Amino acid sequence: MPAAPGGPRLLLRRLREAMAEPVSPQARLDRIVTLIAANVIAEVCSVYVLSDDNILELFATEGLNREAVHLTRLRADEGLVGLIAKTAEPLSLSDAQSHPAFSYRPETGEEAYHAFLGVPLLRAGNTLGVLVVQNKTYRVYSEEEIEALQTTAMVLSEMIASGELQALAPGAGSAARRAVSQRGVALADGIGLGHVVLHEPRIVIKQLIAENVDREVERLEQAIGEVRSAIDDLVTRGDSIGTGESREVLETVRMFAHDKGWLRRMREAVHSGLTAEAAVERVQSDNRARMMRQSDPYLRDRLHDLDDLANRLLRTLIGAEGNGAQRVLPENAILVARSMGPAALLDYDRTALRGVVLEEGGPTSHIAIVARALGIPAVGEIANATALCDAGDAIIVDGATGEIQVRPGPEIEAAYAEMVRLRARRQEQYRALRDVPAVTLDGTKIGLQLNAGLLIDLSHLHETGADGIGLFRTELQFMVAQRMPSAAEQQTLYEAVFAATGDLPVTIRTLDIGGDKILPYMPALEEENPALGWRAIRIGLDRPALLRVQLRALLKAAGGRPLKIMFPMVATVDEFTRAKAIVEREKAHLRRHGHALPSDCKLGVMVEVPSLLFQIDEISKAADFLSVGSNDLMQFLFAVDRENRRVADRFDTLSVPALRAFRVIAERAAAAGCPATVCGEIGGRPLEAMALIGLGFRHLSMSPAAIGPVKAMVLGLDAKAVAALIDTELARAGDGASLRPALAAFAKAHGVPI
Repeated sequence: MPAAPGGPRLLLRRLREAMAEPVSPQARLDRIVTLIAANVIAEVCSVYVLSDDNILELFATEGLNREAVHLTRLRADEGLVGLIAKTAEPLSLSDAQSHPAFSYRPETGEEAYHAFLGVPLLRAGNTLGVLVVQNKTYRVYSEEEIEALQTTAMVLSEMIASGELQALAPGAGSAARRAVSQRGVALADGIGLGHVVLHEPRIVIKQLIAENVDREVERLEQAIGEVRSAIDDLVTRGDSIGTGESREVLETVRMFAHDKGWLRRMREAVHSGLTAEAAVERVQSDNRARMMRQSDPYLRDRLHDLDDLANRLLRTLIGAEGNGAQRVLPENAILVARSMGPAALLDYDRTALRGVVLEEGGPTSHIAIVARALGIPAVGEIANATALCDAGDAIIVDGATGEIQVRPGPEIEAAYAEMVRLRARRQEQYRALRDVPAVTLDGTKIGLQLNAGLLIDLSHLHETGADGIGLFRTELQFMVAQRMPSAAEQQTLYEAVFAATGDLPVTIRTLDIGGDKILPYMPALEEENPALGWRAIRIGLDRPALLRVQLRALLKAAGGRPLKIMFPMVATVDEFTRAKAIVEREKAHLRRHGHALPSDCKLGVMVEVPSLLFQIDEISKAADFLSVGSNDLMQFLFAVDRENRRVADRFDTLSVPALRAFRVIAERAAAAGCPATVCGEIGGRPLEAMALIGLGFRHLSMSPAAIGPVKAMVLGLDAKAVAALIDTELARAGDGASLRPALAAFAKAHGVPI
């Protein structure tokens, strides 16, 4: 049986009139189902709304028993309606009763109906309900009828999300506003309670139904052209979208911008009577629904590409650009984003920031490192995070377990508030240890230092009682600047660092850029594998002017006081020798011009490239000190990209090969009389720090929040006992297994707090 003349466009016009009528929500909903039934020429049209307890409740019907409204309730996995809610896809059947998922509900009086068409009510990929039409005859619904229902479903979804149906039943619309609990990956410890701030604010579609369809078609085509042109320019210039993407990724994005299926669906949605923005959002919501239910990582990534393109298209249509990083944050802000680089995080006012939630990003990503350095609780790998919540929603971030709670109930909120109070009391206990020397039970002194990168980090020196700065990351100054910092600006920063640290030692790492740390004012380099590419000391040696300016600023800023400079990503002794020669030339230049030099200048190397393990004796003699960058060392040692969530957890830092590598460094450096520090993330985790002490390391550098827990561990540890345990376990463990269980059992048996 054909659809009524006019199809979706006529239906939307009538819906717009119905939406404007000054009637109650129930009367409006009843009017809408009547209009849909007439348009599709169906004997039945019904709307089911999903509640927060995963129950689909009948809210309106034309053709079924009206007394069943608000009485008929289905589980979200029950019947054909439940199947649609679960899959988030339309379902068209010529004989519904023969389908295995068919469920008969006698109170509705639907037993005589055969043909069935249902579509999900979607918003941002989340299912809010189901819209159904039925016919007594055996019939096949046309593509136009399916399109009409999907278009209408978008209007109904906005009704639900707006809360307009709240008065009709206690759970009305609560699927859009229900409490959500998800577990991802813990990035930075701590608990944050606050309200959602979207890093890329969601585009709000104020008008769904088009007044002039031809004009909306023109607007859509113009916006598509502008987005294509912008992406073509990026490919031509070799720039990146976001940070670190290669030309291959740009070419993939350009391919999707010309994807005929994606474009056709948006054009069809506009022709059905939606505005250009509403059409893009409808197709985007369908894609998100598929993405959320897709297990194949490759297909999920491709759907992410389409999601990004849809956001670009929406911003083009409404004339919006950029993100919200420059605006003033409300108090107790929890930042929610799909992904974010460390520079973007640093753009925000940290005094108001209480947490970060990301769809992407692993524990060893640079955004995680910066979040830990700033003491901001962070959780990553939360699927569809940006669609789970709206700006202003209450949210809790648990950086210890990797959980988030969106729109939590009062009981959950109270439980987390109590956890915050308990953590505060524990922090008080750690603060009580501030002036207590970090000495083990058997008299071994352990130096505990801080990792830092900004002046604000240095205030933690006094708070924690740390022994100094074991790693000062100079690249953060470059990453947050809009242009290359001048020599004078760099010198001013370093002078402020030295003034803030006083007599405490500071180890300054030279510029470590490249890989995923891209400066916004420098052209991105196309590399197949940036982590193994042109970065850190390699850039400094190939572009010595950049390194010389930084070294000169450091030497001048440290005039009259000790200075420790550390070079990152050194792969051979020769690279260190060449860097050392540049330092000597700069010292000679300053001496000739009458500048005061540091009272003592020590030059060190970050051990993070495995090749140095096979030159450890030579580098220990050539350098004044070593510092182990455990994050990169483990990444290269196990051939695991720490940014790739598919493989990032495939190795354990307490496994036999990892611990043997650390032991080689500790033993050979000690034999050469060369101090060795661990400044990677593992030094800040009590169990791992305990293992490092057992291997022979006596200096650890970590985030400010880790000083207290690690010092408490040190004070309860017998260093000789744990060293004996590790020696025994490494001698007999030949399969590369992890020593984590044995170390945890040792800590428990000896009362070592970990």
